Amino acid sequence: MTHLRISEAAELLGVSDDTVRRWLDTGRLVAGPDNDGPRTVDAASVAAQMAEHAPVTPAPILQSARNRFPGIVTRVEKDGVMALVEIQAGPHRVVSLMSREAADELGLAPGVPAAATVKATNVVVDVQR
Repeated sequence: MTHLRISEAAELLGVSDDTVRRWLDTGRLVAGPDNDGPRTVDAASVAAQMAEHAPVTPAPILQSARNRFPGIVTRVEKDGVMALVEIQAGPHRVVSLMSREAADELGLAPGVPAAATVKATNVVVDVQR
C-alpha cells in the first residue's frame, strides 16, 4: 500500500496540511500505519477523494500543446498485453493506454502518485521514486 506525506496529499487535493489532518481525524481520509514516524496518508484514499470531488466543469486550458499533469492513479485495468491507466490530476482525468509490461515496471496501482505528460496524441506516464 502506498502512503503520502501530509504535505503531498494536501498539494494533490488542493487544500492545506491542516485540512488533511482534520480529514484524517474525521475519517474522510485513511491514515497510514503508525510507525512512530511522521504521520502519513493512504494514497488510495487520496485518489478516491480526488475522483469523488473532481469538478464537473473543466478548467480553461492556458497551456501549450505539451502539458504535464501531476496527480494520482485512480484506476488500472490490465489484460494480456495492454493496460489502461487513469490519473486524476486536479480537475483533469487523464487516461493512458500502455503496455502491461510498462504499467508493471512503473508499479502503477490506485493511489500511486504519477504524472501524465501529453504531447500530440501520446500520453507518457512517469512516477517519482
